[in-house]
Amino acid sequence: MKYICSVCGYVYDEEKEGEPFAALPEDWVCPWCGAPKSVFQAEAAPAAEPGAARTDAYVHAAVDEDLKRLPASAFAALCSNLARGCEKQYKPEESALFRELADYFAAVAPPATSAELADLAALIGSDLEEGYPALRSAAVHYGDRGTQRICVWGEKVTRLLQSLVDRVAREGAGFLAGTGIWICTVCGFVYIGDEAPAACPVCKVPAWKFEKIEGRAEA
Repeated sequence: MKYICSVCGYVYDEEKEGEPFAALPEDWVCPWCGAPKSVFQAEAAPAAEPGAARTDAYVHAAVDEDLKRLPASAFAALCSNLARGCEKQYKPEESALFRELADYFAAVAPPATSAELADLAALIGSDLEEGYPALRSAAVHYGDRGTQRICVWGEKVTRLLQSLVDRVAREGAGFLAGTGIWICTVCGFVYIGDEAPAACPVCKVPAWKFEKIEGRAEA
């Protein structure tokens, strides 16, 4: 049996490794990206793409309604991600325009009303259970390969964030003491370690595309 890391795609082959995946300790992590054992999935046949029968009118209506509900902070994040996507595709002018929009929405967004870990976990879960499936369905429907790639990257990064939030909830933030936190400026992948990885496990950009996240100054 083979088990695949849902973040970076690393394959744990029980036959080659000589040890059942289930026998690995619970604190075992992916040797490529550092994701926990819990994000690995047993290899299976690819599922049929969802949403093929949806009409254009249905998809447009759903997207328009979703956009109306987005707060300014969500538009800021959306435009920031689009800016990074354009940067990855070597489109500096488009990237700069999306970055300008992201900065505008970030400036007008009201401060967050809650910073509870449970609220963050709920938002991440909603993205994985509802947001990405809906976006992928629309992208497949319209044959938008760029958005399909964004879904692949985004889901991988979001699953890793989910595992980090779960770990903080269980252990507290103490496990982050004495080590660095690095974020890929292209896809948002978060890496825990003294140095940034040589290449991003998700989008494959080199180490210089990572930025180190410093702790907040005390108020």
